Amino acid sequence: MKHLCIAVSAGILSIAAGLTSCSTPAQTLPQFQDISSQTTGQLPMKPFMAPIKPDDELMITVTSLDPEATAPYNLPAVNPMTHDIITQNTSPQAQTYTVNSAGDIQFPVLGKIHVAGLDIEQIADLLESKISKTVEKPVVTVRMANFTVAVGGEVRIPQQIRVKRQRFSVLDALAEAGDMTEYGKRDNVLVVRENADGTKSYEHLDLTKTDVFSSPMFYLQPNDYVYVTPNAIKQANSRYNQNNAFKLSVISTIVSAASVVASLVIALTVK
Repeated sequence: MKHLCIAVSAGILSIAAGLTSCSTPAQTLPQFQDISSQTTGQLPMKPFMAPIKPDDELMITVTSLDPEATAPYNLPAVNPMTHDIITQNTSPQAQTYTVNSAGDIQFPVLGKIHVAGLDIEQIADLLESKISKTVEKPVVTVRMANFTVAVGGEVRIPQQIRVKRQRFSVLDALAEAGDMTEYGKRDNVLVVRENADGTKSYEHLDLTKTDVFSSPMFYLQPNDYVYVTPNAIKQANSRYNQNNAFKLSVISTIVSAASVVASLVIALTVK
């Protein structure tokens, strides 16, 4: 009987070990494998500046050698106080231009200016050409005030990123998010983009190949979403974790039942 009890206990432990074990070493996938054996070279690249779309916010300043001449072309700075911080000292901030649904902004002196579809350099050139009719050698600076992208999935720090420059790539976004985890699929990085007409487009980028630099999704635009797809190992582990509580409950029940049976067998044997 004692041998039977030991055998039952050993079997139970074997089953428990089989149910709870699920460890497969994660495998990393190097990026840009098609040039891993080359020392130097030149990569394909397309010049890019994000086009302006409705609801974008632009910060535009106009300067020249004669500040008084350009003053009418600048929005006045405002104090961003609200009723919650009336007693708090705040610094005046420059106002921004919000692109309306038609793709226009209302600019001082010049009136309505259509900017949708243009990049910030083209907008600066357009405004300089119009302002130069009344101001000598004006300098127009345009930058986006609401350039944010979101990064999620298999990255170390999923987050929304506020972008401070115009050329911001998928690689930049991944670096800001702490890079991919060891479970991220380098050959399947999804970029979702909202178009000017409200529709959404997407592309799965393969970061193991250098032709990704030629993709229209490589350089990000405001409100883009970057998602790193988990590999098969992570998906399998996720499914395991979802069922883990149930399995542990089953194991606990089996072990408890086995303990009761073993106690009864021992009691009968002693008698």
